[in-house]
Amino acid sequence: MIHYPFENFYEMLTSVVEEKAHKKALFINKESYTYGQLLDKVDQLAQFLHTLRVGHGDRVALICPNSIEFVVSIFAANKIGAVIVPINTMLKNEEYRYILQDCRAKVLITGYKLKAQTQTLEKEIPSLKATIWIDQSPIHSSEHFVMSQLPLEAEISEYEPLGLEDTAVIFYTSGTTGNPKGAMISNRNLFSNLLAGQERFDLNSHDRFIVYLPMFHSFTFSIMVMLPLFLQGSLVVVPSILPFSNIIKQALFKQVTVFMGVPDIYNALLRAKLPWYFLWFNRIRCFISGGSALSEDTLNRFRIIFKHATMLEGYGLSECSPAVAINPLEKQKPLSVGLPLAGYEVKIVNEEMVELPHGEVGELIVRGDCVMQGYLNDTVETEKVIQNGWLRTGDMAKIDEEGYIYIVDRIKDLIISKGINIYPRQIEESLMLLPSVKLAVVIAQKDSHSGEVPIAFIELEEGFEYMTAFQIKSELKEHLALFKIPKTITVVESLPKTATGKVLKRVLKEGLN
Repeated sequence: MIHYPFENFYEMLTSVVEEKAHKKALFINKESYTYGQLLDKVDQLAQFLHTLRVGHGDRVALICPNSIEFVVSIFAANKIGAVIVPINTMLKNEEYRYILQDCRAKVLITGYKLKAQTQTLEKEIPSLKATIWIDQSPIHSSEHFVMSQLPLEAEISEYEPLGLEDTAVIFYTSGTTGNPKGAMISNRNLFSNLLAGQERFDLNSHDRFIVYLPMFHSFTFSIMVMLPLFLQGSLVVVPSILPFSNIIKQALFKQVTVFMGVPDIYNALLRAKLPWYFLWFNRIRCFISGGSALSEDTLNRFRIIFKHATMLEGYGLSECSPAVAINPLEKQKPLSVGLPLAGYEVKIVNEEMVELPHGEVGELIVRGDCVMQGYLNDTVETEKVIQNGWLRTGDMAKIDEEGYIYIVDRIKDLIISKGINIYPRQIEESLMLLPSVKLAVVIAQKDSHSGEVPIAFIELEEGFEYMTAFQIKSELKEHLALFKIPKTITVVESLPKTATGKVLKRVLKEGLN
């Protein structure tokens, strides 16, 4: 039985303040905030939410850019028993309406830059009683408030904080098929990830994380925002991923020790002309990659350039709070996402949920305190993915004799051509090994003769604009069997991506119809 030191995140924050009230908790631009200052802001917002009659189980939606207000909102809601719903800031009004209606949000916290998509939501969502703007309000009414101008209220006398088993956060999945689903994550789910992450990475209160990926993403939320605060460490918040040079600057001058990102970011870092003083004087001891597959070429190049840091690839999904596995510091295996985190069990099973032996490919299933409580308002989908306590990830994988996990592909991305299984990820890896290819994605196309055939879309590296699809196919034949060679290779200027850099295969598939 795992012992969890806190019932909720607000309790965690107050315990840090008792010991280290004057320690720096958060840096953003030219400002910094101590743990004591952070708690003061949390208490003020919690009191105001309480005056809006936000209480236990109510949902507070965040359509909010990276900011201290985002962090404050997490703890304030937790204090009064409300549930935080972080939402992708790149969506449109119609998509926001669906999510806010689905979760029955009572309060929306957003930013002025997002006003075009958010300012009318209050009139469109019956459950929504107020909007709080983190900077300035485009609307002057009794239901719209600016966070820096919130009235000071008396201390809350009665409220019901969240317990360990209560839902703390609802992460909405990206909705690759149909509408997005809300994964309900409890305090226990999140704390299990934080404890396991602390153990695997050998982290402590001296570590400083950099947060530049969108905070609404489950990976950023749990591992990049909550983990350093759980450690009594600190985080450097970068409001925007662009310009990329600012991330490098902040990592150097704010003495960042842990750098987390997605493969697209690491590929950009390798392409950037890094100044010699960054390579000499940065204090990064650990790079962590998640979100999608990290190519072996990227991993090897990173080891050459950053000799004093370790690159660790991991794996997770929103339904698992989100981290499931990562390579340990003492032993990494290329192309593997590592070993399960402490307290989590994994298996590879066939369609009948029968466990397969080492080395065989099947579906990866997970059991442990990381597994979500279920999908909000959707018991049918919940029962499909959680069976006897095991979460069906939908990912094809294999496990070696030492327990290291290798993600092969998504089950839904599997291509069956003439009865033969073709894994798009293998083709993508082979394409990425070519010096001319910057980024590659492979999807299935219906074919009257073969059933399905693989086709590829690629971005070219700078200086290789002259390369043709025929030349790339010729080079690819040295790495792959002929039946795996894409029927067509289309060169595009930019592939469609999520806010964290993951390629949106569904957008490419929709373009085929």
